[in-house]
Amino acid sequence: MEEIKEVTVKTIVQAPVEKVWKYWAEPDHIKKWNSPSDDWHTLFAENDLRAGGKFISRMEAKDGSMGFDFSGTYDEVKLHEVISYTLGDGRKVKITFKDLGYKTEVIEIFDAEKENPVEFQQQGWQAILNNFKQYTEQTPT
Repeated sequence: MEEIKEVTVKTIVQAPVEKVWKYWAEPDHIKKWNSPSDDWHTLFAENDLRAGGKFISRMEAKDGSMGFDFSGTYDEVKLHEVISYTLGDGRKVKITFKDLGYKTEVIEIFDAEKENPVEFQQQGWQAILNNFKQYTEQTPT
């Protein structure tokens, strides 16, 4: 059996953990930051942020050439600390939020999928995380 490769992306958001958590979790915010680049967007997002709760979002290229659903079930949710979930294909993701005062470190560790090169996946997830950082820092509470 092939070994699952864990990939890590991270950033430090210049905002308190309460704001970071809210912007990460609320569908209206998710739709605004959840894309790797300006030529992609998230059309809808639903999020039931609790252990056993489900989430789904739809990301598409703005030119309509491609798109996909991103969905899963939450395994663990600790307010302002940890979110872990299992994707529809069985891969695991864990996000930790570290309160650094007026800053918050966000670390995502995810199981790589097998269709795309690991570097490509890391770049894509990091681009989305960078978009989240920029959106959260620039959007008033």
